[in-house]
Amino acid sequence: MPAVDDTGDTWLPGLPRSLSYPEVPVGSILTGSARRFGDRPAFVHDEQRLSYADLGRAAARFAHGLHADGVRPGDRVALCMPNCLEYPVAYYGTLLAGATFVPVSPLLPRDAMRAQIADAGAVRTFTAAEVPAVGEGRPDRPPEVEIDVRTHLAHLAYTGGTTGVSKGVRLPHRNVVINTLQYACWSTGSLPALDERGGLVLDQVGSAWEWPTRLGTGLGINLTPWFHAMGTIAGLSVLLLSGTTVVLHDRLDPAAYLADVERLGATSMGGAPALFAALLACPDIERRDLSSVRTITSGAAPMPVEMIERLGRLLPQAVVAEGYGLTEVTMGAVSAPMYRSGTRKAGSVGLPVFDTEVRIVSLEGDGREPATGERGEVCIRGPQVMTGYHGHPQATAEVLVDGWLHTGDIGLLDADSYLSVVDRKKDMLLYKGYNVYPRELEELLVARPEVAAAAVVGRPDPARGELPVAFVVPAAANRPSGEDLLDAINEQVPAYKRLREMRFVDQLPVSAAGKILKRELRDQLGE
Repeated sequence: MPAVDDTGDTWLPGLPRSLSYPEVPVGSILTGSARRFGDRPAFVHDEQRLSYADLGRAAARFAHGLHADGVRPGDRVALCMPNCLEYPVAYYGTLLAGATFVPVSPLLPRDAMRAQIADAGAVRTFTAAEVPAVGEGRPDRPPEVEIDVRTHLAHLAYTGGTTGVSKGVRLPHRNVVINTLQYACWSTGSLPALDERGGLVLDQVGSAWEWPTRLGTGLGINLTPWFHAMGTIAGLSVLLLSGTTVVLHDRLDPAAYLADVERLGATSMGGAPALFAALLACPDIERRDLSSVRTITSGAAPMPVEMIERLGRLLPQAVVAEGYGLTEVTMGAVSAPMYRSGTRKAGSVGLPVFDTEVRIVSLEGDGREPATGERGEVCIRGPQVMTGYHGHPQATAEVLVDGWLHTGDIGLLDADSYLSVVDRKKDMLLYKGYNVYPRELEELLVARPEVAAAAVVGRPDPARGELPVAFVVPAAANRPSGEDLLDAINEQVPAYKRLREMRFVDQLPVSAAGKILKRELRDQLGE
């Protein structure tokens, strides 16, 4: 085992900075957890329950069924379904069969769905209704399959397409296992281990005071879609490794969500900022007993500082931790410390996780690294970085340079190596040669009590470049005056950053993963 790093107070107490990752395929996550947690409920949906052991048997039968249907190792299998009990059966069954998982959002328009499945070269596509029949009468032990964890693809996962054309991201088994372990060990204070039959498990070495939720005792309510990277890794495999019981909700009903947190004694709450905005807007949040919650995690988009602070006040026993990643790093690369005494900085997404490096390079494209605290493009290097885009060698060469992934996000590192993500490179506005970062204006907007949510985009202007325009969702009980709100924000910023227009909307367009679709807002400006 690597030496434990006890220097400084920003690293996980008692854990090394580098982990030893077993060379096992993704299916080992399930086989190890199925044996370890047995009859403990893994997933609960309405009145139905699926135990860890039953999931292991069902996934094995699905894998045998795929082989009987002619699916061979290396073939691509698309899963097009919402979160349901059939999803983990089909997901792990596909991987146990040696096939490659292709996640497809059931919310995609039909033509886009067909195009994605065709681009992936999927030999089979499954909906939830088709999953049970595949495993009928098959053996309930996984088939023997040879998998090279460094070259055989586990996932061919498509980018969200929020800023451009969606591309398939090539992720071998080792990437998925490593990223799962990076976040599972980070969130539970554990080290990777193997059971006596080669299944992947965790050894929780961190103290119960720092990580109060022990393996096999957690419960979370999940709305994050499993066809998204954050859902597949953080909302599925990480939870499975830690022995968490996952309660599925079909849709976001804030009152029902909060009621279940209280009734079931949920230990964790996780999702995109849109989830927490809805929960904070629900009057029930002030009345419910949420004292069982120990961790609140958020990803997919930056959380406004005001949101973090309010969650901290309402749930003082919970660690509120943001993370940062993208499909090109399997799921994640950075996280705020999740142990109780860890330093969490509002506005920062935290530190690079195990075996991960982050650096900032100049936006001028000259490779220069700005001084500490200066903005630039976020670049990532680590074992979870993709091997490339499927069928797009030029795009791969543009973002993977000397082992570093150029993310297209703008950020800065402070003296303690905490990363703050300022904006997307493509979202940054240029006004008369000045850089204008929409997130700075959005933070000011959502800090106002009369604003529930906000997004800022640029309107093209031939003389001045781009003019900042705000789309604002008013708070239900306090509809603002557009002119007053505009003046209140513009008083706080230099002249070149001032908002030029305010548009009130009932809701902001978001992807299934909770990311604001700014291209749709730009389209509205064009119309």
